[in-house]
Amino acid sequence: MKNIGFLTLLVTATLLLTLALPVSAAGPKAVPAVSAAAVPAGPAVVAPPAPPHPHIHEALEAMRAAREHLESAVPEFHGHRAKAIEHLDAAIHEAEECEREP
Repeated sequence: MKNIGFLTLLVTATLLLTLALPVSAAGPKAVPAVSAAAVPAGPAVVAPPAPPHPHIHEALEAMRAAREHLESAVPEFHGHRAKAIEHLDAAIHEAEECEREP
């Protein structure tokens, strides 16, 4: 019986250590200092600038796609389709104005 208790304790301790080590390894890491001499001299690779308002840009794309879908819809839906296109045109205009803002 003593051996089973010891083995249970050993297995439990091993399991806890196995779970605890990856958590501690994933913690904050120190960033090594880089001297100016370690940076290679050459042309700097610059990523292309992101659009100034990425959410507005994505919304514009979605609204333009929705407008195309509505235009290709077959029935007129008692004038509601045309009214929805008018509202989308107004929304697209406003979003374009937002995108022009700095």
